[in-house]
Amino acid sequence: MRNVTLILLGSWLVALLAQIEIPLPFSPVPITGQTFAVLLVGALLGSKRGAAAMLAYIAQGAAGLPFFAGGASGIGILTGATAGYLAGFIVAAYVVGLLAERGMERSFKTSVLPFLIGTVIIYAFGVTWLSTVVGSFGKAIELGLLPFIIGDVIKMVAAGVALPSAWRMVQ
Repeated sequence: MRNVTLILLGSWLVALLAQIEIPLPFSPVPITGQTFAVLLVGALLGSKRGAAAMLAYIAQGAAGLPFFAGGASGIGILTGATAGYLAGFIVAAYVVGLLAERGMERSFKTSVLPFLIGTVIIYAFGVTWLSTVVGSFGKAIELGLLPFIIGDVIKMVAAGVALPSAWRMVQ
């Protein structure tokens, strides 16, 4: 019961932070708080529960709950411009969780590497999928990576700072 509760709470944290959305007029990908939540959930819940929380998040949004960026929902999101990022959330949470299980989330300094790896994974999936939507990999980098780097560095630092407090809540 504890695992199910933690998985659902993790999925709901991602859904909550997805509502922090800043649309970019030149890109089909908005700035959101989701990546912060994905990194934090992966580090807190570990590989299996972190990935399960992302699967639960995606399933709830696909089922019609307003969980995706800006309150969007439905199965159509899973084929749209941001679908690759959503798939990347699952893998990133798993890998960040795996590294956390090996002790890499114990301090701010050591949490930076798992968070960086998780962010790169999200970009790899997101930009690759986006390239099929916009027609070229170069255009996908321009629209789905470059505008987000500074914000994602800030999110990685914020996740590292929030981690000790979040650990206390989970325990």
